[in-house]
This record gives sequence, structure tokens and C-alpha cells, in this order.
Amino acid sequence: MMPLCHDAINITCMNSSWSSDIRASLYSLMVLIILTTLVGNLLVIISISHFKQLHTPTNWLLHSMATVDFLLGCLVMPYSMVRTVEHCWYFGEIFCKVHSSTDIMLSSASIFHLSFISIDRYYAVCDPLRYKAKINILTIFVMIFVSWSVPAVFAFGMIFLGLNFKGAEEIYHKHVNCFGGCYTFFSKVPGVLSFMTSFYVPGSVMLFVYYRIYFIAKGQAKSINAINLQIGLEEKNGMSRNKERKAERTLGIVMGVFVICWCPFFFCIVLDPFLGYTIPLTLNDALSWFGYLNSAFNPLVYAFFYPWFRRALKIILFGQIFQKDSSRCELFLE
Repeated sequence: MMPLCHDAINITCMNSSWSSDIRASLYSLMVLIILTTLVGNLLVIISISHFKQLHTPTNWLLHSMATVDFLLGCLVMPYSMVRTVEHCWYFGEIFCKVHSSTDIMLSSASIFHLSFISIDRYYAVCDPLRYKAKINILTIFVMIFVSWSVPAVFAFGMIFLGLNFKGAEEIYHKHVNCFGGCYTFFSKVPGVLSFMTSFYVPGSVMLFVYYRIYFIAKGQAKSINAINLQIGLEEKNGMSRNKERKAERTLGIVMGVFVICWCPFFFCIVLDPFLGYTIPLTLNDALSWFGYLNSAFNPLVYAFFYPWFRRALKIILFGQIFQKDSSRCELFLE
């Protein structure tokens, strides 16, 4: 007989049947993901907050995204870890709703930030002369406000009003809902809406924008190569090709990490209602950890790619951040 989450109640959910070794391995892996998320994003937050040279509109957008990912690692992942390994929720029904809402909000907010960062990069690469005029502190503030507010209203409204299982109430209460469980369930319309709002729309913006950046940057590189060839600057021509390859590699990593991390989860969410809810809830729960990985990788992909962040990291790790006037260190040449 399967063990129950709460022995005294007959309608309780079933506890995990995994062995102690498997549980220990899963806990170790998830703790590693949580610590990587917390440490990486905290370093980005400290770097941008401390060093005055990094106080630019673009970097405040990175700072906001790192804050979202840090909060996801701090407020959401530890409780999700217990639920995933134990298959039980021990923290109460109200906190289940708070946790689910916060999970959806912060995960969506992280994706929104990625989308807005792609727009910022588009203007930096494709319209550099008007970049500072268009992407100013007010524009960044609007991007940050939208990235936080829209996911918050959507997530908390969806969960606390019970809109996520609207149209499938009978299935939810008979076959999904049980005492000691806390799984986010979506019926057809809310599932499609969640897919569109949290993944498809911001993801499509990212894909289109990076597609445009790639081809415009490639065209610019060809023009520079042609000019260098005409005046015989072979060295600069080689440098241009290196920069082009670096840009291609960076854009490929950006989109690749995003798609690999979030695609499986969101496609399960949107397809499950149309497949008669045949996808196990534990599988959806496990796939959510692939999405969490995106928050662990964001500092590596979007911050540590830049040489000045590596310089800031070195100063922080060697304790030089506590020296007088360390905030005025030159991390890169203006």
C-alpha cells in the first residue's frame, strides 16, 4: 500500500515511494540548483548596486531580472523541492495558493525581463545613434514595471480566483485535488492563456528580435569587411569576423538556453487538457525544474558574458569591495 501524506485522513494524497537514496540524490541536485541560482544572481545584484560605473539604464534591467531570479530561488524553489521529492505539501492550503501564485509570477517575470533585454539589445546593435535617446531610464522603468506588474496580476488573479481550473472543476476536485497536494492545474482556456502570456508572446518577441539582430549585425560586419579589404586592413577584417562569430554564438546560447529550459514545461501545460489530462502531475512538476534552471543560467548568459562583470566578480570574491572608494573602480573604459 502506498504511504499517505497524512495518515489520519483518507482523502489525502499519496506520499513518494522513492527510496532514501533516490530522495537524497534529488535533494542534493535541487539544493545545488537553488544555491547556484541564489549565489549567481546575488553577485549580479551586488555588482550593479555597488559599482557606480554599472549604474546604467540597461544594467538596471539586468539588476531587476537578477532580483526576480534571486527571489524565485529564495521564496519558491525550496518549497517546490520538498513537493517534488516527497509528492506532498506540508505547508497549508493558503500558502499553497501563495506559493503557486508567486511561482507563476516570478517565472513569468523572468521571461518578460528576457524579452525586454532582447529589445534593449536590438536598439543597441541596430540603432546605436538613437539608442541613448530611446532606451533611457524612463523607458527602462516602464519595462521593469510591466515585467513585474503584468505577471503579478495574471498569477495571483488566476490562482486566488480559481480561474486556472475553470471549465474543468469536476475533474479537478475528483481526480486532482487532495489533502496534502499542491499542484497547479490548468483547464483548456486558462492553459492556453498561460502559455500565450508567460511563454509564447515574450518568447516570440525574443526570437524575432534576435533574428533581426543577427541579420543586421551580419550585414554590418560584411560592410566593415568590404571597407577593410578595400583599404588593406587584414587584421581588422579578422577581428570583425571574430566579433561576428562571437555575436552568433551569444545569440545562439541565449535562445537555446531559454527554449531548452521552458519549452517542455509550457507545452505540457497547454497540451495536457487537450490530451484528457493524461500527463502525470509529477511530470509537470519535474519539468518546472527545467524552467527554474533558466534562472540559474541567466547570470552566466546575460551578466558574466561581459568582461566588466568578471572584473566586478573578482573584486567581490577577493574582498576588495570593502576597500575605500571601491565603488568607483573602473571596470571598463568609457
